Amino acid sequence: MSKQIYIQLFKFVFLVLLQIYVLNNIAFFGHLNPYLYILFILLLPLETPKWLLLVSAFMLGLSIDYFSHTIGLNIAASLLVAYLRPGMIRRLSPKIDLSQGQKIGIRDFGFAWFFMYSSFLITIHHICLFLLDSFRMSEILDALGRALMSSIFTIGLVILSQYLFYRQKK
Repeated sequence: MSKQIYIQLFKFVFLVLLQIYVLNNIAFFGHLNPYLYILFILLLPLETPKWLLLVSAFMLGLSIDYFSHTIGLNIAASLLVAYLRPGMIRRLSPKIDLSQGQKIGIRDFGFAWFFMYSSFLITIHHICLFLLDSFRMSEILDALGRALMSSIFTIGLVILSQYLFYRQKK
């Protein structure tokens, strides 16, 4: 197996365990939850085939749903992000060359690009997740508010992780 596959498996397991055992137990201000596991989908290599992207997102969502005792909420939100990801990359970088082996992150694409890319997909993920979780019309505005606040918190963690774990180009 390739070294890249081992790296992706490690990221998958690490982010699932971090989400389940640490981040799911955090609730700032009563209902502000970070969902850092979405970072796995955001950072998958550009060359990842669409089918593998969707299967990976499904397995990620399934893992989180299983351990969080939710039924399909994280699967749906993760699949939506995986489905939208290639189009978002094309819109932000229409002239991207996949043969260069660039990795998605602040290091290779810069802060502004990565911020726009991650902010859009994280916000979509959180809105989907929180709206699916609220079934009553009276709860929709509350769900949207929680989704936006949690998105801001998660975006901050994603950006922080980029600076902590990925070295800048020299």
